[in-house]
Amino acid sequence: MPVQPQGRDSGQSTETTAVSADAAAPPFPDADLMYIADLLPAGERQRYLDTREFLQSRVRAQSIDYWNREEFPFGLLAELGKRGLGGLQTDGTSKLFKGLMYVEVARADVSLSALVGIHNELIVGMINELGSDEQKRRWLPGLTAFTQLGAFALTEPEHGSDIAGGLATTARLENGEWVISGAKRWIGAGTIADFALVWARDVADQQIKGFIVETDRPGYAATKIANKIGLRIMQNADIVLQDVRIPEANLLPGATDFSKANELLRDSRAWVGWQGAGIQLAAFDVARSYSLQRKQFGKELASFQLVQQQLAEILGNASASLALMVQLARIQEDGKLEMAQAAMAKATTTRLARASVAMGRSLLGGNGISSDFEMGKLFGDAEILYTYEGSYEINSLIVARAVTGKSAFV
Repeated sequence: MPVQPQGRDSGQSTETTAVSADAAAPPFPDADLMYIADLLPAGERQRYLDTREFLQSRVRAQSIDYWNREEFPFGLLAELGKRGLGGLQTDGTSKLFKGLMYVEVARADVSLSALVGIHNELIVGMINELGSDEQKRRWLPGLTAFTQLGAFALTEPEHGSDIAGGLATTARLENGEWVISGAKRWIGAGTIADFALVWARDVADQQIKGFIVETDRPGYAATKIANKIGLRIMQNADIVLQDVRIPEANLLPGATDFSKANELLRDSRAWVGWQGAGIQLAAFDVARSYSLQRKQFGKELASFQLVQQQLAEILGNASASLALMVQLARIQEDGKLEMAQAAMAKATTTRLARASVAMGRSLLGGNGISSDFEMGKLFGDAEILYTYEGSYEINSLIVARAVTGKSAFV
């Protein structure tokens, strides 16, 4: 049977997954050879399985058209909220459950997984851990329901890897108001968020502090960054803050120096490790489905040795990444996670993801370069994972510094 592409022009309902309805389910349909889902307690496991089914049936196919058009699926966001994906940071579930939920969102669409992860780790997490009681009352109910969005505004046009030392956005206290001036770049959800969590240097003491800046305030302007090769659903923005005035109470009381933020940034870096595992499972799903349906020389691709070798390697990479992340979740539960471990997880799983999607793209041949067949979409998204939340090189240096005692940053 011919392989049908996914997306608007495929002739398939958006309620279906990539495997055609008349195709027999292959062995290990969930690709969980190591039975990692069995590590969850019964209640979490059922919620996890239900969420995976929803993401595969409702989100995966729909996301392709939005990805192609660089548009945000607001209707899907509401559905994610109904299933608790806006409150993973505060719902009391285990670190392993939260991580596996990140995996499954990435498995369905990497852009939405970026939104879900940043939302939980850096927006809900920051306000819950570092915000005032009033800030929590004002924002957390809407955030956890996904009826409101925040943007994490740290990176700047001239400062990425060196942001801690080079941050140039300023804040000055003037007549009971903070006045924020500067520019930010690559800010996820910057054009659609209700507020931005802006990091600025207080001119009085030179400390980097966190501020809630509502996006409708005069002087705040966000412009969408277009023509990206990956994470095209995520509405990244250039933000300009021109003497934006906010109440003194909009300062996060727990974020009066960068050290507090750095702790949560460590956890966010670890979160990308789960994304790295999820995109590899997506690559395996697409490659296996394609190879079982596509025929060449009168045989299914899946019956050729070289194809089987690539499938085994993709799944091996994904399983190794998951095993690494399961151990990281245990370390988190024990309160022992350090930046070196988070950096190793992020660097390793995204390196393997880059290799896995490259094999998947090759396996699909010419169809591998088209987003209609999904692998081209994954190929672009993997490049973003490899780069953001600290580039591969920066994270490698963090690990090497930890194990040698020598810094090679400068």
